[in-house]
Amino acid sequence: MHQDNFDAYPTGGDWAEQYLQPLADVLGDKVRFGATVTGVSRLGRDRVVDADRDQQPFTVHILNADGTEERLTATAVIDASGTWSTPSPIGGDGLPALGEQASSDRISYRVPDLKNPAVRARYAGKRTAVIGSGASAFTALAYLADLAKDAPGTHAVWVLRRGIGGSTFGGGEADQLPTRGALGLAAKAAVDEGYADAVTGFRTSVVEKAGEQLVLAAEDGRRLDPVDEVIVLTGLRPDLSFVAELRLSLDERLQAPVDLAPLIDPNQHSCGTVYPHGVNELSHPEKDVFLVGMKSYGRAPTFLAMTGYEQVRSIAAALAGDQEAAERVELTLPETGVCGGAGLFDEPDATESKAGGGCCATPTTVQIGVGAPATSGGC
Repeated sequence: MHQDNFDAYPTGGDWAEQYLQPLADVLGDKVRFGATVTGVSRLGRDRVVDADRDQQPFTVHILNADGTEERLTATAVIDASGTWSTPSPIGGDGLPALGEQASSDRISYRVPDLKNPAVRARYAGKRTAVIGSGASAFTALAYLADLAKDAPGTHAVWVLRRGIGGSTFGGGEADQLPTRGALGLAAKAAVDEGYADAVTGFRTSVVEKAGEQLVLAAEDGRRLDPVDEVIVLTGLRPDLSFVAELRLSLDERLQAPVDLAPLIDPNQHSCGTVYPHGVNELSHPEKDVFLVGMKSYGRAPTFLAMTGYEQVRSIAAALAGDQEAAERVELTLPETGVCGGAGLFDEPDATESKAGGGCCATPTTVQIGVGAPATSGGC
């Protein structure tokens, strides 16, 4: 990055313009564009065959943009393909809600780029459901709140599977990454100022069409008022299809390397408890193959780019034969408040909820700071 931006918090566009493009320019034809890896294996060995397995190079099958296929060989494979292409669906059970695919023209799985006039027009003056409870959801809520100030009628419905408590909005001012903490505070402001309503304890099971609008229905039978658009930010998951012939050791919950998984399991930890890790935690039964970066976290949230840099530094040192450097820790991670994910942390009663209560603790629709909670259901 530019010298004057070392202390900045880059956006995705900044990363591409100031880091990735200059790096690609330096590497030249070693970087291939428009090429898709369709499979990785050992030469002449599927995942079943033991004989001389470690002596065979890896084979990487590639589909080029013009439709041609080719095969490369490699002595090591580092899969840093991330999880961007495989967002999690609406359904609270990890599967698409009924009707989700049929309503795909009104559903997005990305934070909206409201600098784009077409995207801005899509949400301006509309009622939008934002489903999710992490930094991406915070960002979407803040963006929609800003849009509402210029486009009357714009309103967000924030759909959470949990209750609202002290950890809902992340680390806030206690976050050692101030910009990350500010995301949660911006989401809270969107609700406090009336630009968004929060619906708690709502696990979507059905997406129904209602004319030109959509209605979300929960597992418990509750239904929300119709919305024009839905933004789904319920997490990401790794695409393991093209590494299926490799012998990977992955955690049954997170689909992360088994030695890394206990450090990042959102059932047990906040992201402030993750310590730097490298080649030892990222190794698999298949020698010299590694999942790194966001993909190494599997379905766990709150991956930091700094973590990925430390992972790759350690692995590169190991592949170069410098085991001492590979095992040396060269990173101190900033701590934060509680960072939620799936599992037990997602249960409505797992946090101190301002929205709970009632005769049977029915989840409620709330406007924080702008009046008394109004129940959306009863017993």
